[in-house]
This record gives sequence, C-alpha cells and structure tokens, in this order.
Amino acid sequence: MSTLIQAPFWFLRHGETDWNAQNLAQGNVDIPLNAHGIAQARRAAAALVGRGIEAIAVSPLGRARQTADIAAATLGVPVEIVPDLREVAFGVEEGRPMGAWFTDWFAGRATPEGGEPFGALRVRACLALNRVLAVERRWLVVAHGGLFRAVRAEMGLTAAVRTANGVPIFCLPPTAAGETWRLLSPAEVDQWAAGTPAADGAG
Repeated sequence: MSTLIQAPFWFLRHGETDWNAQNLAQGNVDIPLNAHGIAQARRAAAALVGRGIEAIAVSPLGRARQTADIAAATLGVPVEIVPDLREVAFGVEEGRPMGAWFTDWFAGRATPEGGEPFGALRVRACLALNRVLAVERRWLVVAHGGLFRAVRAEMGLTAAVRTANGVPIFCLPPTAAGETWRLLSPAEVDQWAAGTPAADGAG
C-alpha cells in the first residue's frame, strides 16, 4: 500500500536544459533551463490556468525554481521551496551520458559511487511530498524526473517510465481498495471531470 498521503496534486517536471537535450545525467548539478525549456514552462503554466492550484512546492535547484517562477507568475500563487524535493545525486555519473547504469539504479541493483540509492530516494521523496500534502491546498509540485520515478514507485506504479520535461501531470489517489494512483494529462483531467473514462496517460 502506498505510504503517500491520499490527496490529489499536480506534478511538473522542470523544463528542458542543455544537459537534458544531450541526455546527460544532471543530478544535483545546477543546469539552467534553455530557451526550449523556458517555452515549455510557459506552455505548462498556461495549461494549468483554471485548475484550482493554490500554491507551488518546488525543489531548490535552479531549473525547477525557474519553471516554478514562470508558473507562479501566470497562476498568481505563492512558491514554497522544499529542500527534499531536490533531484537525486548521481555521484560520479553526473555530467556523463545516461546509460545502463541508470536502469540498474532505479531497479535497485546498483548505485553510482557517491550517489543516492533509489530506496533512500523513495523515502526522502515520500516524506517531502507528505509534508506538502499535509497542508490542505491544491498543490503544484515542481521537481525532477529521477525524483518522480521514486514517487511513481511509492504510488504502486512502475519506475521504468520517463517523465517528459514541462508536461503537467495530475496525480489522483486511489478511490477503492486494490487500486493504484492514476496519472492524468490536463486533457484527461477534463475528460475525467466530465465523467468520460480516461487512461493513465502519463504511463
């Protein structure tokens, strides 16, 4: 059973950086958004208008804070920095190409030297999200792809799915025993709200 607080929230991975475009592991290296990433953040913010978002919780890393600041300016809501929403540390692999080591990491088989084990990240991510969700607001959480793999695992979903940069995901908790969380795109949220069945569009 998921240990996450059973409350809906929006999640947004930061916009693209040059290292994302080059498929390099960023981890805790603070790479800024590139022009495409800024445009992605603006599109995401526009897609979130009218969704009832009341506050933004964000990783302290610059690429996430840039994304959150763009969303906050559009939505007119406050931003709270949550240190434990930072991306996982990849140790010696930071700045190097993503490869088989990354699959081994999120499968729990190996951790790069100086890196954070996937199991430890799951605990950290869950505790950080629970501190946010314990405050009864409609939250937008702006953070990172590696961290969201850990969140997915806590939700009972596969960690072997890449979260796209700058694409909002509505995280909907289970409504009955035996169900898992559902991850919906803005369009799927509209279908769901209208009573039309929607798939788990975020994978």
